[in-house]
Amino acid sequence: MSSSPSPLASIIRSLALVVAAALLLTAADAPARRTVVVLGDSLAAGYGVDPSEAFPALLQKKADTAGLPFTVVNAGVSGDTTAGGLRRMDWLLKRPPDVLLLELGGNDGLRGLAVPQTRSNLVAIIGKFRAKAPTAAVVIAGMQVPTNMGADYARAFRAVFPEIAKEQDAALVPFLLEGVGGIAELNQADQIHPTPRGHEIIASNVWVVLEPVLRKAAKP
Repeated sequence: MSSSPSPLASIIRSLALVVAAALLLTAADAPARRTVVVLGDSLAAGYGVDPSEAFPALLQKKADTAGLPFTVVNAGVSGDTTAGGLRRMDWLLKRPPDVLLLELGGNDGLRGLAVPQTRSNLVAIIGKFRAKAPTAAVVIAGMQVPTNMGADYARAFRAVFPEIAKEQDAALVPFLLEGVGGIAELNQADQIHPTPRGHEIIASNVWVVLEPVLRKAAKP
C-alpha cells in the first residue's frame, strides 16, 4: 500500500509489468514448473525492504522447501488499487498462471474509495483470469482498514473479501496482515509497510492457505 501515485510510481509500474511478463514467459518455458502470480500493491512489491525479504520471495522459498514445482512471480506495484490491477490483467494473462494470488484493495481502503467499486474490480479481475484459465486456482488476500473512514465503511470493506471468495469459489487468506498490522515493531516508520520480520509473518499467513492450493494444482 502507499499514499498516492507519482511519475516515479508510473515508471515503476511499467517496469514491473515488463519484469512480470518476462518472468511468466521464462517460467512457462520450463515444462516441469508451474506459476503463481502475486497481483498486488506495495505489500507484495516489498516497499522499504529488499525484494528477497518481501513475502512473495518468501513464498518461493517455502514452495521450494516443500518440493512444489512452482515459480512465484511478483506482480506487486506500489500504490496500485484494484482498478490498477484490473488494467494490468491483459499483460499478465499473455501466459496465464496456474494460480492467482490476489493481494489488492488496501489502497482502495486507505483512500476511502467506494466499496462497491472495489468489489466490482476484484470480481472483474477474477473473471478475466478465469476466462483465460477456467480451471486455475484463485487465492484472495483479505484486508482491513482502520475505522478513521467510519465504522460502517471499515465493516463493509472487511466483508468484501470473504464474500467474493465464497461467491467465486476462491481460497481466502482471512487477513493478510494478521499478527502484523498495528504492531509497531513489525512495521516501518510509516506504520503501514512491514519490516522483514513482518513479511515473514505475512508469508506464513498466506502459506497456510496457499500450500494446499499448490498441492492440488500440482497434481497431473
